[in-house]
Amino acid sequence: MNARGPRDSVGIGMTSRRTRLRMVERLRDKGIRDERVLAAMGAVPRHLFVDEALASRAYEDTALPIGFSQTISQPYVVARMIESLIGDNGMPGRVLEVGTGCGYQAAVLARLVRHVYSVEVIPELAADAADRLAALGVGNVSVRTGDGHDGWPEHAPYDGI
Repeated sequence: MNARGPRDSVGIGMTSRRTRLRMVERLRDKGIRDERVLAAMGAVPRHLFVDEALASRAYEDTALPIGFSQTISQPYVVARMIESLIGDNGMPGRVLEVGTGCGYQAAVLARLVRHVYSVEVIPELAADAADRLAALGVGNVSVRTGDGHDGWPEHAPYDGI
């Protein structure tokens, strides 16, 4: 997002759908096998979760800074964590995410589970992530500011964390 509102979710050049699909192929080559995870990763425009100056690097398999000494996790880590979460036991309905950051992993999870409850300790990151998710029309993620150690008790129990 920028001062004018959300950036183009379709993207061009290094932020295009074709670039997202190349990222998915690299994830597949690295051992990510769950097609649901790969489809979700390919559908979420990662370039909208990083600073506009870094958008051309959004689909590299690397962590990138998001401010406040935090980073967006590299795509492989996101895919592997989600693949481990959903496993062979079926799709969890309610998931607690600790550390919202920029909201990227929550957006990917939102394509796979019924509801994501995400807790972020840094108020500015929580607010930015909530705004970004809303602008993208992601309606099944709730974000709050708080210490992830405390979870979000009023929505427990969770099917996965």
